[in-house]
Amino acid sequence: MKIKNKIKTHKGAKKRFKLRGGKTKSFKSGHAHRSHILTKKSTKRKRQLRKIKSIAFSDKKSIKLMLPNL
Repeated sequence: MKIKNKIKTHKGAKKRFKLRGGKTKSFKSGHAHRSHILTKKSTKRKRQLRKIKSIAFSDKKSIKLMLPNL
C-alpha cells in the first residue's frame, strides 16, 4: 500500500485569508497599506482601508491550493 504525501498549508496565506460562508465560499482579507506611516494618509483613505475586502474570483484557485484544509 502506497502512502500519499500530505499537502501542507501555506502559513502566510493562513494568516491573511479567511473563508466566507454562503454558496460562493469566497475568501476575505484585510487591505494593504494600513500598518504604518498613517500621518500622510487622509482620514477618508484610512477609514476605507478598515473594511474587509473579498478576494477576486481569478485569485480564488491559487488561494485554495495554498489552503487545502479549508
